[in-house]
Amino acid sequence: MFAPVMTDHASGGLQQSQALCWFPERSWSVVLWPCPCEDELATTQKMGSNSSRISDLPKNEYLQKLSGTESVSENDPFWNQLFSFSFPAPTSSSELKLLEEATISVCKSLVENNPRTGNLGALTKVFLSRTRELRLSAECQNHIFIWQTHNALFIICCLLKVFICEMSEEELQLHFMYEEKSPGSYSSNSEDLLEELLCSLVQLITDTPLLDITYEISVEAISAMVVFLSCQLFHKEVLRQSISHKYLMQGPCLPYTSKLVKTLLYNFIRQEKPPPPGTHVFPPQSDGGGLLYGLASGVATGLWSVFTLGGASSKAAASPELTSPLANQSLLLLLVLVNLTDAPDTPNPYRQAVTSFKNTQDSSPFPSSVPHAFQINFNSLYTALCEQQTSDQATLLLYTLLHQNSNVRTYMLARTDMENLVLPILEILYHVEERNSHHVYMALIILLILTEDDGFNRSIHEVILKNITWYSERVLTEISLGSLLILVVIRTIQYNMTRTRDKYLHTNCLAALANMSAQFRSLHQYAAQRIISYTCRHLRRYVYVLDKLYFPHSHCSTLQHCFSTLSDNGEELLSLTCSHILRSYASSLFSLLSKKHNKVLEQATQSLRGSLSSSDVPLPDYAQDLSVIEEVIRMMLEIINSCLTNSLHHNPNLVYALLYKRDLFEQFRTHPSFQDIMQNIDLVISFFSSRLLQAGAELSVERVLEIIKQGVVALPKDRLKKFPELKFKYVEEEQPEEFFIPYVWSLVYNSAVGLYWNPQDIQLFTMDSD
Repeated sequence: MFAPVMTDHASGGLQQSQALCWFPERSWSVVLWPCPCEDELATTQKMGSNSSRISDLPKNEYLQKLSGTESVSENDPFWNQLFSFSFPAPTSSSELKLLEEATISVCKSLVENNPRTGNLGALTKVFLSRTRELRLSAECQNHIFIWQTHNALFIICCLLKVFICEMSEEELQLHFMYEEKSPGSYSSNSEDLLEELLCSLVQLITDTPLLDITYEISVEAISAMVVFLSCQLFHKEVLRQSISHKYLMQGPCLPYTSKLVKTLLYNFIRQEKPPPPGTHVFPPQSDGGGLLYGLASGVATGLWSVFTLGGASSKAAASPELTSPLANQSLLLLLVLVNLTDAPDTPNPYRQAVTSFKNTQDSSPFPSSVPHAFQINFNSLYTALCEQQTSDQATLLLYTLLHQNSNVRTYMLARTDMENLVLPILEILYHVEERNSHHVYMALIILLILTEDDGFNRSIHEVILKNITWYSERVLTEISLGSLLILVVIRTIQYNMTRTRDKYLHTNCLAALANMSAQFRSLHQYAAQRIISYTCRHLRRYVYVLDKLYFPHSHCSTLQHCFSTLSDNGEELLSLTCSHILRSYASSLFSLLSKKHNKVLEQATQSLRGSLSSSDVPLPDYAQDLSVIEEVIRMMLEIINSCLTNSLHHNPNLVYALLYKRDLFEQFRTHPSFQDIMQNIDLVISFFSSRLLQAGAELSVERVLEIIKQGVVALPKDRLKKFPELKFKYVEEEQPEEFFIPYVWSLVYNSAVGLYWNPQDIQLFTMDSD
C-alpha cells in the first residue's frame, strides 16, 4: 500500500471539531477515536515495540475475534481497533504468498463460524457505512478516517480473494447474508450485501477525489473489484454467466458504467504516481508531534503489531518499471470489464462504453441508440498510449480502441505525428525474442489495422527518422517510417519462419506488407534489398525442398552445403557453382510440376513417406513447410508486383535490387503457381536489363540508378498487367473471448499490484515455465 502524505498538520482541537464534521448525523461517531491519556499512549507504543511477521497473523487477537465464535455488532468499538493497523504492503511474490497463506488460515475459521456469528456481514456493513462519508472525509483531510476505511477494505479484499477461490459464487453470496441469529440462519430481507459492496466500490472509484490521502484506498477499491471478478481464474472454460457479472450489468451498478470506464481511462492517462515511498501516514511534527500524530501512532502500533517483512517498509511501493500502481490497476480492471461476455439478454455495457466514447472536442450529439456514451480528451489518451506501449496491457488497450472504437481510429489516423505511436509498436516487434507471443501478436494486428488505411500508407513514407538506435542490424542514419516498418515486419516474418512457426503470425505480417505495397514510396535501399533478398531466400528454399521431395536419396552435397551456409538473415549469396545447380534443378523440376502440380507433389510426398523406416514417423520439417514456403513466395511476389504496377516511378531502389537478383527470378517464370504474377516482374526485368546492356559494362551504382529513373518514364504503363488491388482487413475470429479472456487474466495474474493467487489453483490458463 502507499502511505498518503499528510499536509498542513492541525492542532488537536481543530481535529476534534473536524471529527464532528465527519459524521454530522451520527452520534456514535464521536467515540470513533477515544482519546487515551498519556499513560495509555505510552503503554500502546511500548506494545508496538515488538514487531511481528505476517506468519503471526492467524494468532492476532483481533483477527481471532473476527473469525471466532463470538458475534460482533456493527457498533462495537472493536472495529476501530481492528482497522487501526500500520501495514507495509507486501511487494514481492514471496511476501504476497505469505499473506495469502495467513489469510487462508483466518478464512477457514471464519467460514466455519460465520453462519452463526454473521461477522463477515457486520464487517461489510461497517465498511459500507464508512464509504458514505468518504468524500466528505477527503475534503476535510480526515487522515485517520480514510486510513481506517482503507484498512477495512484491505481486510475485506484479502478475505474475499480466498473465499472466491475456495467456494462457489452461490456459497459466497450466502456468507454475506448470514446474521447473528440461530446457527445457519440468514437475513430474510431483500438486501443483497454482496451487490451493495460491489456497487459501493464502483462509487468509491468514481466519486472519491484523488488526493495523496486517498491514493491508497483508490488502488485498493480497484483491486477489490478485480478480486470480485477473479472467479474466472478458477474455471477452465470462459464463464458465460456469473453473479458478479449480473451485478455489474444490471441493477444499481449499471448507471455508473460510463462514469467508471471514464474514471479508469483517466487514471491510465494521468499516470499519477503514489505518494513518496517511505512516507508515513502520519509523519511526526518537528516539535515532537501533536495530538493527532501521537494518537494515531499509539493506536497503530499498539492494537496491532507493526509487521516488518525483512525491511519491506523501507522499500519502494512499486517496482522501478511501474511508476503508477493506480494507472496499472485501473487499466487491468478496464480490460477485464470490457472483455466480460455478454449476458443472454444484455450486451456488455462496458464494451459498449469503450466502443462509443468520443473526443471532448467533438460537439456532435450522440445517437440515441448509443448507451453509456461519454467524452474524453483524445489528445491526452493518444499521448498516454504512445508512452506506455512497453506493457502488454497498454498494447491490448490500443488494439481494443483501434479495432472497436471508430472515433478513436479516425482520430489516430488523422494525426500528423503517427511515428510516436508506430515506433513503440515496431520496437515491440523488433525485440520479438524478449516479448511473449501475445504481445507480439497484438502489436502486429495493430499494424495491420493501421495499414488498412491508404492515407496512413502514404503518410508513413513522408516521415523521415534519424538514427534509430534500437535497430542494430545496420546503422540507419536516415530512413522513412514506411521503410523502417517494412524492415521490421520482414524481420518478424523471418524470425517466425525459423523459430516459432506460427502460421497466423506470418500471414498477418504479409497482409500488412500487402496493404502497404501499392503506396510504397522512395523505399530505402536497404528496405528494397530486404524485400528482394527475403523473397530470394524462399525461392532457393523452395527448390531445395522440391529436390528433397523428388530425390530423397540423392543428397546433392553441393546443394545441401549451399543451404546449410545460409544464415538466418539470408544475406549470403550462393556460389556460382550452386547457382548453376539451382538453375538446372529448377528447370527440370518446374517442367515436371507444370504437368500436374498437386498430383506430382502428392506422389513425391508419398514416396518420401515410403522411404522412412516407420509409417508413424512424421514428415521432415522441409516437407511440412512446402505449402507455407509456397504461400510466402506467392505473397511476396504479389507485393513486389503491386509496387511495380502502382508506384514503379517512386521506387528505383526496388528495381535495382530486383535486377541484381534477376537470375533467380527468371527461373520461376514457368512455375505453374507463379506464372501469372511473374509476368509483370519478368517484363520489368527484361525491359531494364536491355537498357543496362545498351549502356555498356562496368556501370557504377549511381549510373545504374540513373538509367532506371530514365527507363521508368519510357516504360509503357499499359504493358503491365493489372491485378486486383491487394487489400486485407483484420477480422476477429468467432468467439474471440476464448483468446482474450485468458490473455487478460494472465496479465492480471502477472502484473496486478499486491494481488497473489496460488498458481496451483489457476485453471483458466497454463503457467509459463519460468
